[in-house]
Amino acid sequence: MLKYIAIAVVAAVAAVLIYAATQPGTFRVQRSTTIAAPSEKIFPLINDLHQQQTWSPWEKKDPAMRRIHSGSASGKGAVYEWSGNREIGQGRMEIVESSPPSRVVIAMHFIEPFEAHNTVEFTLEPQGKETLVTWAIYGPRPYCAKLMQLVFDADKMIGREFVAGLASLKALAET
Repeated sequence: MLKYIAIAVVAAVAAVLIYAATQPGTFRVQRSTTIAAPSEKIFPLINDLHQQQTWSPWEKKDPAMRRIHSGSASGKGAVYEWSGNREIGQGRMEIVESSPPSRVVIAMHFIEPFEAHNTVEFTLEPQGKETLVTWAIYGPRPYCAKLMQLVFDADKMIGREFVAGLASLKALAET
């Protein structure tokens, strides 16, 4: 009887490992909101990494976080490094593309709690007197992340933070 239970457990574990291996090798999470402001008013809030403190949901999770800004004051070449509590971790972001007033692309390098290299993209699309703002993160999904995805839904976790950040950005831009 114990032999059959052991075989069933090994088969179940193998099935999970094989299923994880068949998952896509990349991921993308994005959320959008409409802001009652022109893109020219919203763009500087995204393009200047110093402004992250005014609307980013992660900034509120660790007010004691260590922050270092370097490179350009804003736009391409602007760098923001952080080191915070367990929830925030440690990392570095650099604006690699800035197309006023419609697009900002950021290279994001997470160091802790896990190593990851992703791309963050903000797009601003004018729609009359409003602007559709889309916040996305995408990149490779290594095998370990595929396994974690079976337990933790990254789209829901990150998406929830994006919704909160976009709401803060909206409140700030609409004042």
